[in-house]
Formats: sequence, C-alpha cells, structure tokens
Amino acid sequence: MPLRVTTLAERPEFASSLWDMDHTWHEFVLNDPIADLFYARVTTTYQDYVLVADDDAEPGRLAARACMIPFAANGGPLPDDGWDGVIRSGWLARERGADTDAISALEITVRRDLLGTGLSALMVAALREHAARLGHHELVAPVRPNRKHLEPHTPMSEYAFRTRSDGLPHDAWLRVHVRAGGKIVKVAPRSMVVAGTLAEWRGWTGLPFDRSGPVEVPGALTPVHCDVPHDHAVYVEPNVWVSHTLT
Repeated sequence: MPLRVTTLAERPEFASSLWDMDHTWHEFVLNDPIADLFYARVTTTYQDYVLVADDDAEPGRLAARACMIPFAANGGPLPDDGWDGVIRSGWLARERGADTDAISALEITVRRDLLGTGLSALMVAALREHAARLGHHELVAPVRPNRKHLEPHTPMSEYAFRTRSDGLPHDAWLRVHVRAGGKIVKVAPRSMVVAGTLAEWRGWTGLPFDRSGPVEVPGALTPVHCDVPHDHAVYVEPNVWVSHTLT
C-alpha cells in the first residue's frame, strides 16, 4: 500500500475528519480528562505534531493518524504517570512559555478495516523520522500493550518483560516498537486515570457496576475499582515506557 504520510499542518483538509475515522478505542479510554489538554488543541496548536496518512487507493480518506507532544523532561526519569504526565507537562510548558526538551508519542490509530496490514509499523517509523526532523535524539512512548486486556490480573511488571523464544516481546504491539528500534525501559504504573460515577461507567461499558470491588471491563488492561456506596469507579491503567534512540 503506497502510503502518504504528512503532518496535519501540511494537510489541513484532514482537520475536520480527524476523529471520524472508524477505530477500535473503547469509550472509557476516551474519557481520561487529561486528554482535553491535548486533543482539544490538536487542530489549532499541535498540527505539526500530528501525522496523517492516506494512500493511493483512497486519496483524501484517512487511513491512520499518529500523535506526539513535546514536553519538559528536564533530565529526569520517565514519569510514572506516563501518558497523562507527558500531556500535562507539555501543556504546562506551552502555557508558561517554558522550554521543552523531549518528545513523546501519544497514539497511533489505524482505520479498523486496515488493521493487520502493517500500517502500525509504518506509522511508528514515521513518528521516529518526524521526531528526528524536529531535532530530537530520542522519541519516548507510553505504550499500551494490545493483548494485555486478555490478562487484566497479570501485573504489568510481569507482562511487559515477557518474551518469546526469539527474544522479542510476547505482546504484539511491544514487538512492533522493539523491531523498529525501541527499547523497553520500565512500567508507567498510573499512565492513565479515568474516574466516573457508576452511571457514567454503565454508559461507557454497558456493565451494571452494582457491586463494590474489581470489575473486569472489556478492553481494560487492569480491573476497574468500583465503590457502590460512594457512587464512583476508578480505572488506573499502566503503560510501558519504550525509548527510541534516533539517529
């Protein structure tokens, strides 16, 4: 598939359809409140950090997108609050007019009918190349392993470092990153936090949320903590920090 990858700044015609692409994200993931600090400003502030892809077969129809954000690492370790942390750091730096010295990937989304065609690996390569063009020597990513939801009770510290007989990661999405040159660094234990009332969680998942305790939610990497007397449930998602050294 001849894929054309550009920035949203170069292809502003994709701005109006950026979020219309048929995808596989679960509704609860889309309700992390920190996301508003980035996604509400994508088309006005972060156009140079969003990659859009279409192909010769369907020019002008979005095939995939990828997002990244500059943030202030200040020489410190990768944050335990992962995805939320880099978005918050990037937003605060921009609001304060402070310097950013690092860049993090945030997502790669491939149109549902194109899953399994190798576009994810191509978009990882495109993110690496674009980060290098922007002058960075490292691209980090709080990766959401795509098969972890099948083992919600397995600690991420165990799952993330599980390998196959060939030494590559057990998880397919982690494998894509490692094959592209990435190195698994550590777990981000509270990378995303989604809190809501029980009514909100019922709306997001279609589950009853009528008993206190851990609730297994389809697509969730860990159980959701449900507290019926206090009318809320909280999901704390661990991700896996991967570092891509760029040449």
